[in-house]
Amino acid sequence: MRVWVPLDAAARALGADEVAEALGREFTITRNGTRGMIWLEPLIEVERDGVRYGYGPVAPEDAASVAEAIRSGGEHPLALGPVEELPWMKAQTRLTFARVGVIDPLSVSEYEAHGGLVGLSRAIEIGPERIVEEVTESGLRGRGGAGFPTGIKWKTVAGAKAARKYIVCNADEGDSGSFADRMLMEGDPLVLIEGMAIAGIATGAVQGYVYIRSEYPDAIRLMEAAIGKARQAGILGQSVLGSAHAYDMEVRVGAGAYVCGEETSLLNSLEGKRGVVRAKPPIPALEGFLGRPTVVNNVISLASVPWILSHGGAEYAKLGIGRSKGTIPIQIAGNVKYGGLFEAAFGMSLGQIINEVGGGTASGRPVKAAQVGGPLGSYIPHWNFDVPFGYEELAGKEGLLGHAGITVFDDTADMLKLARFAMEFCAVESCGKCTPCRIGSIRGVETIDRIAQGDETGIAILTDLCNTMKWGSLCALGGFAPFPVMSALTHFPDDFSGRREPRAIIRSREAAE
Repeated sequence: MRVWVPLDAAARALGADEVAEALGREFTITRNGTRGMIWLEPLIEVERDGVRYGYGPVAPEDAASVAEAIRSGGEHPLALGPVEELPWMKAQTRLTFARVGVIDPLSVSEYEAHGGLVGLSRAIEIGPERIVEEVTESGLRGRGGAGFPTGIKWKTVAGAKAARKYIVCNADEGDSGSFADRMLMEGDPLVLIEGMAIAGIATGAVQGYVYIRSEYPDAIRLMEAAIGKARQAGILGQSVLGSAHAYDMEVRVGAGAYVCGEETSLLNSLEGKRGVVRAKPPIPALEGFLGRPTVVNNVISLASVPWILSHGGAEYAKLGIGRSKGTIPIQIAGNVKYGGLFEAAFGMSLGQIINEVGGGTASGRPVKAAQVGGPLGSYIPHWNFDVPFGYEELAGKEGLLGHAGITVFDDTADMLKLARFAMEFCAVESCGKCTPCRIGSIRGVETIDRIAQGDETGIAILTDLCNTMKWGSLCALGGFAPFPVMSALTHFPDDFSGRREPRAIIRSREAAE
């Protein structure tokens, strides 16, 4: 009897390895990715008559009784029934994450049995120009935060004249509350490899790199193992799936600098240089890695391409809202009852995502705000939760979709402290190349501390400082840091007025003096 136990980092942190060891004494264990329902991890699955049944969350001390229930088919308090019938699963539109949690992530045969390599085979058949047309027609945009149309980027690289071109996957997922890239690399790494191979054929690139932050050891290990499996299966190498196209790739590990999530900083780091932002132009599509034309795309952008090629760009474009086409892996975290990854078409309201999918706050208190788009995203107040989840729609509320991470806060949250965290985060992670970000973030922390002491004249200074950072910074780190600060100040002014100096600030200043 085959039993699945997740190897995802979140499941392992909750005891999945110990559960796998205990169950492995009696059953054949397959380590799979997570289904994304983190509150149920470790989620154990067993197949009966072609249906996967779940038990969870299974602690190591529950393993013996769960094993008995699996053997006998009897009742168990942790039994969940068919996993695909759980409300969280049924409500999704799983395209990019269709295989995550379903297959052995390192099995090429299981990958093919569940629709893998169909997109790559079609890409070889239709050729570079048609591939770019399909991706353009799909409306796929960068899922890493910028939202730039993928087809336009690929067309630019395809049309560039150079002796060598590159595909670079930005897997430097540094946003707090974001984990889609990690989940996909740990649960279905072959789909990323397939997407990058398609990008290589489309643009004429024969070499690719996956740049992963060092804090993701499991993702690094699985990606490296999957690349080895792909070479053995002929997916990578001098003849991709027996075609005339050559493409190979490797993993490169970054030291964990947040600014290396910005494409030009990433390229500098990839070249062995200090991770600082480059001025544009030239753009990476013309002069990127080692000065050659380079596609730089996020994990989810590239992993979405195989589905688009296998089903057609027009089918993908039918999903979504406005200029936000297809599906988006929404990552729900913070003070929320049901946290995890939920893939759905663009267009759900923020309120639906937080209150219906996420179940409201874990504390049971009213939601005060949600930060969308990582640590540089705006704090959206609960009265604006009717906003549809889409690029332009969130921008219309002075928000940022970013990497589609949502962090929920209840009514006890202190918005001044959260604004200070955003400024301090920028100060710590700044590469230091431009003055507005390097100095502005430090002055921002100092000014917020003044406001916390009761000096409300600092509010006007903070507003002016944020405007300078927004328009004067060289990249999005300094340019977006004002979003959380100003959204907190605009929507929750009472949290910034009538304050007394917190003891922690007094102690830190006395220590410094």
